[in-house]
Amino acid sequence: MTQDKEHLRELVRKGYAAIAKGGGSCCGPSKSCCGGGDAAGVARAVGYSDAELATLPEGADMGLSCGNPGAIAALQPGEVALDLGSGGGFDVFLVAQKVGPAGRAIGVDMTPEMVGKARRNAEVFRRRTGLDNVEFRLGEIEHLPAADASVDVVISNCVINLSPEKPQVWREVFRVLKPGGRVAVSDLALLKSLPDAVQESVEALVGCVAGAVLVGETEAMMKGAGFVDLALESKPEYIESMSQWNDPLYRGIIEKFPAGARLADYVTSLSIAARKPGA
Repeated sequence: MTQDKEHLRELVRKGYAAIAKGGGSCCGPSKSCCGGGDAAGVARAVGYSDAELATLPEGADMGLSCGNPGAIAALQPGEVALDLGSGGGFDVFLVAQKVGPAGRAIGVDMTPEMVGKARRNAEVFRRRTGLDNVEFRLGEIEHLPAADASVDVVISNCVINLSPEKPQVWREVFRVLKPGGRVAVSDLALLKSLPDAVQESVEALVGCVAGAVLVGETEAMMKGAGFVDLALESKPEYIESMSQWNDPLYRGIIEKFPAGARLADYVTSLSIAARKPGA
């Protein structure tokens, strides 16, 4: 089992390393794993504004979003926010502007190429905004490089589905949050079990589909970790738009479904909010 988990983790790492280098994914010429080729179009489709996108360093948005966690995070100036699977820094840079100079935005990613890309982007961000409140750490979301009770808000955008140890991820999120701290996550989730051909597909794993779990499983894992005040909202309109992308990766995934089946019959974009008990 441990070997299986490490194998899956390495497949994901290789896929996203290829994207960070700009050469497509491990599955083919697609420029993203969880998004279409038009990164800005993907971001707009899931709720990011043109004004937000205009503040980002070039290349920070790689079309990897399946929602807008910052929109539900209720971020306040001076807070510390941590982004799971931060990629090129897309959400970190937006969060940094909301928490301001007295706050801090931390990105964690297990792919060295992504962390390197994000750190280069951070230099551009500092020059452009005057803010020096971002940092990027290399690490796995199952073993977060952050101290106990050190973070006000944890966000994540289409990443937890990629982990082979999701209950451990939620336990780690709970650990690093301060009492009363919040979770704001966008992720893909299943409405029903996937066909075997999709479940066993490398493309579907790296494309954020095969690793997804049922909505009820996500809720159970979060409750098991200790979270309260859970709010899980399905947003199927994102999946509907995914089905229209002329993207080689997603065309390959959809072809593995039974004739007449739609991706939206099986998968939804899930907006997740919760709180750690305490002050």
